[in-house]
Amino acid sequence: MLPSYEAIYDHGIMKWLGDQPADIKARVIVTILSDKSTITAPKLSHQVSPRIAGKGKVLGDIVSPAASEEDWSCLK
Repeated sequence: MLPSYEAIYDHGIMKWLGDQPADIKARVIVTILSDKSTITAPKLSHQVSPRIAGKGKVLGDIVSPAASEEDWSCLK
């Protein structure tokens, strides 16, 4: 799979919106957007369902792992 990068090309200048490729030379494919409002970074449209919003509880430590390293066979 080819890596993808987002950028805005404005009057000969490429402005990267996130990570930029490490390659010195690369082939670029440009998509022209007719509506200038779509050039901004995409907004997340995820909304929590009202049926579960505010009903979650944190029980215990959310930073430390639930199981010790010895219990994970993939680490061996």
